[in-house]
Amino acid sequence: MNRYAILLLTALAPIVWGSTYLITTEMLPKGLPLTLAALRALPAGLFLLIFLRQLPQGIWWVRVIILGILNFSLFWWLLFIAAYRLPGGVAATVGAVQPLVVLFLSRWLLNSQLSMLSIFASFAGIMGVAILLLTPNAALDIVGIIAGLAGALSMAAGTVLSRRWQPPVTALTFTSWQLTAGGAILLPFALLFEPALPSLTAINLVGLAYLTIIGGALTYALWFRGLALLGPSSVASLGFLSPVSAVILGWMWLGQQLTILQFIGMVVILVSVWLSQQSEKKLALKKLSI
Repeated sequence: MNRYAILLLTALAPIVWGSTYLITTEMLPKGLPLTLAALRALPAGLFLLIFLRQLPQGIWWVRVIILGILNFSLFWWLLFIAAYRLPGGVAATVGAVQPLVVLFLSRWLLNSQLSMLSIFASFAGIMGVAILLLTPNAALDIVGIIAGLAGALSMAAGTVLSRRWQPPVTALTFTSWQLTAGGAILLPFALLFEPALPSLTAINLVGLAYLTIIGGALTYALWFRGLALLGPSSVASLGFLSPVSAVILGWMWLGQQLTILQFIGMVVILVSVWLSQQSEKKLALKKLSI
């Protein structure tokens, strides 16, 4: 499979993740972020573990717990804090610093090459998200901003370490380990700090099934596979596609209006992703020629 085919498959993950807001607000019970996050991760991880029948060995137990915390438990917890305390546009813009953080962490932990074009593309992506989502009267909250930045750092660290720590197993098995660890760590906090889960309707069950199977197991398997084959710097910029997907889905299913400014934001985001991939392609060719 060539590089572009792998990129397209990996890009499906953030595109699908862009539907999380729509599914959460329209199909799931309200006010249970930790519970829903645990239910999104843990059943998917356990199902894959039962199907694949392969557990971590030795040092991989420790590494999987760390990755489960960074990629799921801590990231989702901080994400929900930011979402509750900040307007959606502000939270998404703060979280959009993640690809930029990935670039510098990759340089530090993986000794990856760093180009000015990649840095420029990341800043352009952040600007595109701001144009797409921010409103002039958006309120700021210091706790929410700190949570958003910390969440971006957590996911960025998990992304880079998922590449540095590559176990001798398939991407699906690696995904099952992390989902199970992340969900298991979230579960006791959900039980302690949130009310009991109400009786679920058919719509609730369909929404949870979608987030668990499609938005959890399948998309994260594609994401971690892309990380293993392409590297964090190439994959991280694809995360900018999530807010584009979320806005388009809001327009299609919720009847939300799209402005000219939002179209400009989308174009800026898509150009930033393209620039990032061009930069990574040039760096790869340069490395091969040495």
